[in-house]
Amino acid sequence: MLSYEGFTLIIMLFILAPIMGAIALLFLFIFEKRIDLLENKNKEIRLEQALQEAQYNKLNQQIQPHFLFNTLNVILGLARLNRTAELIRALEAFSQFLKFKYKATEPLIPLSQEIQYTQHYLDIQTLRFGDRLKIDMECPDPLSIAMVPPFILQTLVENSFKHGLEKKVGEALLHIRFHQDSQMVYLEVMDNGLMGHSVTIEGGHGLDNIQKRLYLYFNDRAQLNISSNESGTKVEVSWPLVHDKKMEEAAPE
Repeated sequence: MLSYEGFTLIIMLFILAPIMGAIALLFLFIFEKRIDLLENKNKEIRLEQALQEAQYNKLNQQIQPHFLFNTLNVILGLARLNRTAELIRALEAFSQFLKFKYKATEPLIPLSQEIQYTQHYLDIQTLRFGDRLKIDMECPDPLSIAMVPPFILQTLVENSFKHGLEKKVGEALLHIRFHQDSQMVYLEVMDNGLMGHSVTIEGGHGLDNIQKRLYLYFNDRAQLNISSNESGTKVEVSWPLVHDKKMEEAAPE
């Protein structure tokens, strides 16, 4: 015969079971909603990343034709002056640039590659300016595997020539310096050209393009500053230190 305690337990189970089931269903509903929210958030993040990547690639494409146009102008100038030997060497440097250009498809490349890429342009300008062009470049070896958005250095160097050194009579000086401070990479490009006080980031000299690309990748952690006076122009760029993992692993101990 069922005892009073047993009967009470059965009654309690019949009462509590629906309540526990309802609570379980409520938690399941909340959990599913949470999963849906996370999935939607991930979709929004992926869409935002895709949009940023498209914008970044578009900005990169704006830089490359600009460089091609100016380089061809340099080569054309050598041809008009019948400087055949320099013209051949310039064409060789230009072919090396083209070979590298189609490899630079990533949003970030090692600093060593960016320097090598820019060196092709400097080789052409050295042929054009001759002995009156003095270039000083400093980059510590450990920074060679640091990552940088492509065409940052090249654009700054190109601006130094196009908007400063091209107008300079006499010795043309270009100083390029990379250094690291804590977890930031710093780049300074200085010239003694004649750009004067008219230079601004929004001036359409490629600096606005650099600033936009840096922001797309690093947000407010990257900075670009420019100053100019009668002695020349200095552009300073900084961005967070990011290492090329493959090159870092391959580096000797």
